[in-house]
Amino acid sequence: MRFVTLDLHRLWIFLHVIDHHSFSAAAQKLFMSQPSVSNQMRRLEESLHITLIDRSGARIRPTAEGELLAEYARRVFLLADEAVSAVQQLSGLQSGRLVVGGSTTLGTYLLPDLLAEYRRRHPGIESHVFVGNNATVTQHLTSGEVGVAVVAGTPAEPRLVSEPVLEDHMVLIAPAGHPLGGREPLTGQMLSGEQIVLREPGSQTREVQERTLAGWGIVDPPHTDAWGPEVLKRCVRAGLGIALISEHAVADELRAGTLVALPTQEPAQSRVISLVRRRDRILSPAENAFVELVREQTSWPGV
Repeated sequence: MRFVTLDLHRLWIFLHVIDHHSFSAAAQKLFMSQPSVSNQMRRLEESLHITLIDRSGARIRPTAEGELLAEYARRVFLLADEAVSAVQQLSGLQSGRLVVGGSTTLGTYLLPDLLAEYRRRHPGIESHVFVGNNATVTQHLTSGEVGVAVVAGTPAEPRLVSEPVLEDHMVLIAPAGHPLGGREPLTGQMLSGEQIVLREPGSQTREVQERTLAGWGIVDPPHTDAWGPEVLKRCVRAGLGIALISEHAVADELRAGTLVALPTQEPAQSRVISLVRRRDRILSPAENAFVELVREQTSWPGV
């Protein structure tokens, strides 16, 4: 068996060259000369007996072998970062850093309360939250930028592992004074032709909205796309249509009477809330402490 020793310094340079599509840009970023960067890449290729970089075009790009090596290289450096973080945090969670992801609704209406409790328990940990739709959070989890996330539904990405923790129910909302308000439970036929406000494509809320509407016999309704729950609520208040949304996202508006919940003969679909991480990631003590906090929750915080 032949063993090849990878030079981590050259591997680091290789990632910069690939990410910047340029030897000169990588050299500038690394405070090196361009000839030095080019020389290190030639030596890396010679040590592996493989061409890693296609230099034929105006912008360099990795070969198929280069793309595969880059994927493993990112994992190597990510694991190194995780190891340093874990060692630094080993002594009783006195210090460290936590980056948590959340799909848009959960990141807005669930994570702030959870992170406030987390900070009360671990005041020495610096905590940050990243919020985006499910597709964006999944991307950040797989790239390693986010260690653990709470999302609606169960991502299909095979590199992630999901654990159901809570449930979220959807309600049909309308602006105060809407003609359908205060009537008997509504059927799909009674809602036919109504303008609908939908979340943006890629949002898990959008998937639940479309499945629920289809179950009511409403397919491809006239609609307006809204990017995020706050925009969706404002669109409904402005009279652009009715919408399905998480009951927690509209709790304040329903109490204030600025929006009303429309009763439906068939309830809207509920959705599972999942705790998600990358399958091969070793969680740091700070991340494990957050996971345990989420697992403790038997209902939505504040309910």
